[in-house]
Amino acid sequence: MTAALVDQASSLRTLAARTRRAQVIAVTSGKGGVGKSNIAVNLAIKMAQGGKSVALLDADLGLANADVLCNVDVQWNLSHLIARKRTLKDVMVKTPGGFYLIGGASGLAKMADLDDLDRQRIVDSMAELEELFDVLIIDTGAGINANVLCFTRAADHVLIVTTPEPTAITDAYAVAKVMIRDGQERQMSLLVNQVRSAQEGRAVYERISKVARQFLGIGIFDAGYVFADENVPLAVRRRNPFVLSAPRSLASACVAQLATRLQQDRPTAVQPGGFFHRMSRWLRI
Repeated sequence: MTAALVDQASSLRTLAARTRRAQVIAVTSGKGGVGKSNIAVNLAIKMAQGGKSVALLDADLGLANADVLCNVDVQWNLSHLIARKRTLKDVMVKTPGGFYLIGGASGLAKMADLDDLDRQRIVDSMAELEELFDVLIIDTGAGINANVLCFTRAADHVLIVTTPEPTAITDAYAVAKVMIRDGQERQMSLLVNQVRSAQEGRAVYERISKVARQFLGIGIFDAGYVFADENVPLAVRRRNPFVLSAPRSLASACVAQLATRLQQDRPTAVQPGGFFHRMSRWLRI
């Protein structure tokens, strides 16, 4: 074992002994274009408005765009943190919605190629975030590539976002199927976005939930739905999250219900070691 790996192992043992604070929620989807990042951003705002200290990590390493949705200037991002050019404090940006944003970067698309020191930097940063905040929301990329699975494996709760479109439903089920096969214990829930009615939202959930129970032997929690709302695309164009620009809209009310539900469904017993410890195992530290 190299000296770097010995140092990492020692660091992890020390970090694992600390009391973790953050509830870690990974927001993911089977395909792009279902509103995953928009849900993550607005969910972070509602949780912050509820009195929680919240950080959002934009882990969509190929197409990071949470900063665009929030209309904030992210001068430094994860690539600068890993390169040891900036500290975590440098890369965190306070947003108008009251949460802190850590921007992603396309240069991190191949995490498996990082060296020992770079991996250690990620682990240390995640540990620090867990101690600083009540809630850590991870906006993953879409699909089932290695980077997405890394963050979903390490989270306490995985929120899968889909729409009523047949291709989105099929891909959402594929995500659940891949995650259940890795053997990592976590809560998994489904949010149906852009529904035209409550009945449509419930029908999509029941369809995926029934198949998951029958063929995967798992239960997927019902995270609810978000109505198709003209205020949502308008907010995106204006780069002002819809829970701020249209707080009384149908979409905002749905996200408020989602925030409440995720807090109520928080596990009473968190996974050992916290997010950073579980992530380090995937990174083979």
